[in-house]
Amino acid sequence: MNKKRTSVHTPKADVPYDAKDRRAVLAVWDGATPHKGAEEYRAKRGRPPKAVGEKKAQIALRVDAEVLAWYRAQGDGWQTRMNAVLKAYRDATI
Repeated sequence: MNKKRTSVHTPKADVPYDAKDRRAVLAVWDGATPHKGAEEYRAKRGRPPKAVGEKKAQIALRVDAEVLAWYRAQGDGWQTRMNAVLKAYRDATI
């Protein structure tokens, strides 16, 4: 049980060091890339974080039903367009 099992099919030339020499084994592993855990291999989920100036606030805004229907009829991105219109109004009144 104390003997390390090795594959019979692995040629000795494939091993770049003498497995019995501790210094040789450590020298090979010193050049290896450190493992940071399973977290680095997991797919990142969600949107990337935004910069402080780009963050948006969630609010409840009451608008007329026909205004909302018109924006939604414009297709995807209607909230972004509504935000752009509000920004343009803000800039025009300054």
